[in-house]
Amino acid sequence: MDRPEEGRPIRPTRRFTLRRPRLPRTRAGQRRLLQGVVAVCVLALLPATWLRLSTGDRLRTVADVPHTEVAVVFGAGLWDGEPSPYLAHRLDAAAELYRAGRVRVVLVTGDNSREDYDEPDAMRAYLTRHGVPDTRIVSDYAGFDTWDSCVRARKIFGVDRAVLISQGFHIRRAVALCEAAGVTSYGVGVDDRHDVTWYYGGAREVLAAGKAALDAALRPDPHFLGPEEPGVRRALADAEDPGTPD
Repeated sequence: MDRPEEGRPIRPTRRFTLRRPRLPRTRAGQRRLLQGVVAVCVLALLPATWLRLSTGDRLRTVADVPHTEVAVVFGAGLWDGEPSPYLAHRLDAAAELYRAGRVRVVLVTGDNSREDYDEPDAMRAYLTRHGVPDTRIVSDYAGFDTWDSCVRARKIFGVDRAVLISQGFHIRRAVALCEAAGVTSYGVGVDDRHDVTWYYGGAREVLAAGKAALDAALRPDPHFLGPEEPGVRRALADAEDPGTPD
């Protein structure tokens, strides 16, 4: 058995124990604790309640959405350079709206912050493979989040009315933010299987609702604004040209 070196004291072993938090013992203390918990829950749910109340009459289906010139599709990730299943469902809905004549131009907005990741171009390629002419697709390469996409749609691309396409758990936030950015919006929430990702997205929206409320109130500039772009205007002019094939 090893012995300590002579002249060196032996340090006693410290034991750390976790103490349980002490709950108030008096009724007044317990009442204050309960009131605090209720207040925190109410504050946490207020943004989600705002989203639901402010967007209730703006949600539609592919079949009954009003005829609108522009559809906006938000990015939702790439898998090996191709749209993720969730993003593909959004793009399928956009292509269906275009084929039905309910929209004339599709604005795809997503992340292209680095060379090896390009959501808008992947979205454009998917739409062209599904029957949407390339001349009717406009790309926004700086849609880093929902607020940025909405502000840029209004200020950079001149969109003042649009159909927004996303998953059901995200569409209310998208509509509320685009309305706050000055875009009169209708939302189409696409149906998906309720897998782990869907439930994660729904839970994430509870937290994202708080940021959405702050964005709508403070209206910050997007990460990148830049000059105005004529892409949507040109695409609509192309759609007006009777000599241009659909």
